[in-house]
Parts: sequence; structure tokens; C-alpha cells
Amino acid sequence: MPKHKYQSIDRARLGSLLTQETKRYRDLHPKSAAMHAAGKHLFGAVPMTWMNKWAGGFPLGLVGAKGAGLSDVDGLSYVDLALGDTGAMAGHSAPAVLEAIARRVGDLGGMTAMLPTEDAQWVAEELSRRFGMQEWSFALSATDANRWVLRLARLATGRSKVAVFSYSYHGSVDESFVVSGPDGSALSRPGNVAPAVDPATTTRVAEFNDLASVEAALAHGDVAVLLTEPAMTNIGIVLPEPGFLAGLRELCDRYGTLLAIDETHTISAGPGGMTKRDQLRPDIVTLGKAIAGGIPIGAYGLTSALADRVREALRHGGDIIDVGGVGGTLAGNALSLAAARACLAEVLSDEAFVSMNLLATRFHAQVSASIERYALPWSISQLGARAEYRFTNPAPRSGTQSALAADDDLDAYLHLYLANRGVLITPFHNMALCCPVTTEADIDLHGQLFDEACANLLG
Repeated sequence: MPKHKYQSIDRARLGSLLTQETKRYRDLHPKSAAMHAAGKHLFGAVPMTWMNKWAGGFPLGLVGAKGAGLSDVDGLSYVDLALGDTGAMAGHSAPAVLEAIARRVGDLGGMTAMLPTEDAQWVAEELSRRFGMQEWSFALSATDANRWVLRLARLATGRSKVAVFSYSYHGSVDESFVVSGPDGSALSRPGNVAPAVDPATTTRVAEFNDLASVEAALAHGDVAVLLTEPAMTNIGIVLPEPGFLAGLRELCDRYGTLLAIDETHTISAGPGGMTKRDQLRPDIVTLGKAIAGGIPIGAYGLTSALADRVREALRHGGDIIDVGGVGGTLAGNALSLAAARACLAEVLSDEAFVSMNLLATRFHAQVSASIERYALPWSISQLGARAEYRFTNPAPRSGTQSALAADDDLDAYLHLYLANRGVLITPFHNMALCCPVTTEADIDLHGQLFDEACANLLG
């Protein structure tokens, strides 16, 4: 069949298959269902409400996780390609990280004491090597890091607004929950929960891969910082087109706007993320999730020039030591930094990314082959150790285009088909991630099941 002639999806058949897979999921997981039903004192019956995003009506009840696999309360085991949506990119309970945690907790003692450790100096130096930013500070999440650098950027520039891309995701940062309206203006993103102020008053919005829209946002002269992932990852993977990221740097320079690169997910591209791989020149880099092997952490790095601007601005007012809204008593704690040092030194090393990327390439090739075999109007994109399929072809070039390609029923069917047969992908979209101990057999199992799911879908 010609590549341009796609098979249409029979929605009635999809609905029937989804019903079958939902029933199978519930039959396989009675203890997980019971755990969920018993969560009367948990808001939403789960520790955090987004855990209800898992398909099937309830999430699996976790017993344990090691390496690239996990097990549930029903005694079932899974190949884990979700990996905590990047939080476990080092693999679950990596031995080097466990040893560092045990030493910090047991032999040395002092998980948090509001005091610096040598580990913090080592991690900052290593992040400087990887990402090129000269001065680093630590948080408990990428949300914290992004929130704090927006404050520092406004302080350094004296400007009031920030800019982001439509359907971007930077954690639960209030200013980032915007999408493009019909006229290109910023609108509060659908589902945004009771923002303190309308984010349209704080934020200008642009479309990814559209430099004209970026220039329109920055030309007002009031944008302190453009915050972006170098490739969008939480609305499907949207890769930058040639010249786009260089164009961002040029426009930020032209209009006096700082450029902040959020590498929380895009660190999958390599040990220094896309910043190092593509030789980007941001003023700020933010990180989170992956770099401490599952222990909560966030980080932000500034160029020396920007750090000097912040220090100069602080001479005229502002407080980043006590009550200024930057920092927290658990930020930079000894346990997080011990875990980060072990993870960066011994697990997510430069060498580890070579095998991880090769496995993701294998994943990409297998999914691509199935999409072509069944002439499905889908696409798959890869970003280093990460790959993701989207229900449109060609692949989306902006967050708005990717959002329009969403299909909840197809998502649920594929997630359940895989989970019912021992493979997990991230519940928020269709992302698969490889860790240092993922195997070819893990990837091949997914490839086999994905192909079966496609065949069943078309009858």
C-alpha cells in the first residue's frame, strides 16, 4: 500500500477492543483495584491526583521496582518504559545511588541540616562541565527551579513578563499554563486550576518552530525571559526544526530577553542534554527528576554574566537568602546531593547514554515499521534515549498541532494492551524511555506487542 494512503480507524472496533482490554485489566488486577477503592483518606484515592491518569480506572499498586522493571500487588511484573516519566531514567534503585543514600543516611547521618556538603560542590562542577552554566543552585523539583529562575530573570532585567510556548510544560509554574488564542494572544490553558491571576497578564505566548510568533512576543520589550524546552516533550515529542533554536538565541539577544532552557526531560538527548549536544547558548539551564536517581531534586544554572547581573540587582533591593520567594529549607539537602553525585558519576555517565540511545533507536525503528506495515496515520519521534508515538502524520511541529492529535481512546487502548501483557509506557502520553539497564529484549517485547495491537485494531 502506498505510504500516503492511510488506513482509517474503525471507531466502533476501537471501542470494542478498549472494552475488552479494560475488562482484562480489571480481571488481572483485583488487589490494585481494592487498594484504590480503600483509599478513602487519600484525595482522589491516590497519593497524588495525577496518578489517576493511568488507563483502566485505577493505577497499579506498586510493590517494588529494580532496574528497568517493577512489580505490583497482584504479583505481576512489567518492563517499565515509563520510568517515572523521567524521574527513574537512571533505572530503579541503581546500586551506586543506593550505596550513596545508605552512606549518607547511615554512616554519615544527616539527610537535611540546612548546611552545605562537598557533594554539592562536586555536582555543581559536574553540571557546569555538562551544560556550560558556571553557577548552580539546587531545588527539590524542576518546578521549583523554573519558578525561581523566572523571579531571578525579572529581577535581573527589571521586566515584568515571561514568554513560553503554547502547550509547553514546566511543572506547576503558574506563568507557564498558557496556550495561543485565535489571534496569537495568551489564554489560560484549558483545565488550569484557579490561577491566582490570569496568566495572560504575566505571560506572552508563541508557537514552537515559529520564529515570527516568537519575535511578535518579544518585540513588546517587556519580556524578561523566554522559558522553553529545546524540544517539547509533554505534549508528545515536538522536535525543533533546523535553525529554530539558533533563531531563539538571536531574537532574545535582539530584544534584550534572557533565554532559559528547561532540560528536565530533554536530558535524554545526552549527558549534557540538548544544550551540550546542539551547542546551545542559554543564559539559564533548569533540571530536575533524573539527576538524583529517583530522589527528589531540581537545579538551575546561570552564566557568570547573569549571576553578576542578579547580584548587582540585589544591591538595589530583593532577598534571595530569607523571605524573597527563592529557596526552601529542604532545597539543596545532603541526601539529594549525595544521590545526585552517585547518579551522575556512576549511572547516567557519558558512556551510559550511548547504549540508551541505541535502544531508543531500536524502539523507534520497530514502531516505525509497524506504522508503515499497517499504513496508520501516525508518527514517532525520538530524542536520544526517549521516543514517542503520536496519532498524526507528519509529526506535529508545534504544541498546538500536537494537542490536536490527541486521541484518548487510542491512548487508553494501547496503554492497556501493553500493560495487560507486561509493558508500561508513561500514562500522560505515549512516551518510552530507556535506562542504562534496559535490554534489547525489553524493547523487542514492546515492539511485538505494539505490532499485535495495531493488527488487532485493523482486524
